[in-house]
Amino acid sequence: MCFLMIGAVQSFAQCAMCRATLENNVSNGEPGIGASINFGILYLFVMPYLLIMIIGYKWYKKSKANESKKRFRSGLSR
Repeated sequence: MCFLMIGAVQSFAQCAMCRATLENNVSNGEPGIGASINFGILYLFVMPYLLIMIIGYKWYKKSKANESKKRFRSGLSR
């Protein structure tokens, strides 16, 4: 995750349509929209990985809870 955050500074790339829109806006005197589009691209890039990490964490916690329940039950049956 830290690698993605560090590398995100240098990953400001757009598709051809986004680049054309940005060039058109800059030529019309609106340079601020470029930062918003870059942030949107990074947001769309990070969200799937964040969701996978959350699901993996919840799965890990649930498996640990199930494992501790099994150990507790096996200790009672002795």
